[in-house]
Amino acid sequence: MPATVLPGLYLLGSGGHARSVADVALSLGITRLIFVDSNAEARSNMSGFTAIAELPRELEPGYKVMPAVGSASVRERLCASVSPDMLATLIAPNATIGFGATIGAATFVGHHAHIGPCAQIADGVIVNTGAIIEHDCRIGSYSHVSVNSTIAGGCRIGNRTFVGAGSVVIDGIEIADNVTIGAGATVIASIHLAGTYVGTPARRRSDAPSG
Repeated sequence: MPATVLPGLYLLGSGGHARSVADVALSLGITRLIFVDSNAEARSNMSGFTAIAELPRELEPGYKVMPAVGSASVRERLCASVSPDMLATLIAPNATIGFGATIGAATFVGHHAHIGPCAQIADGVIVNTGAIIEHDCRIGSYSHVSVNSTIAGGCRIGNRTFVGAGSVVIDGIEIADNVTIGAGATVIASIHLAGTYVGTPARRRSDAPSG
């Protein structure tokens, strides 16, 4: 968590995930929030906060920028459009972070999430509400560990991979880039092919693109 409270934050997005990000920002004492969305004219007031159509060239002094969209590809594009030193990392005050864990830029850690000791979380990751990432895991860039999902110790999750709500990945599993794990699935074997995997045990959907 930051040692000092940011004076303000630009949130790139204004949908449901942006509201979750805003809620964590408020819990950290960041009260000046500006939502940035190309549809801002129709959303000029976001629960009392300002919404603007595009990020200004000159930011307010001390403000940082946080991508606040669920799509991995959009989140990656938004991060690339901003100077790295302007990107925030938000960790909810009631989340728990183990010793030796590292968390990258533009990563969001939601309320009551847990990141275990020596875990490595890359840039632009979403660790959503109540998610558990245990010891020594590595989570690749722009991946999303969804609500109440559990990744047991020593797992390797690739880039832009989505681990659905309530799913479980047992210890020592490797999952490739660009994989979607469906809600409630149980992953008991490593996944080396991009695609969508559902069920218990998780199996690749036959109609899923090979990516």
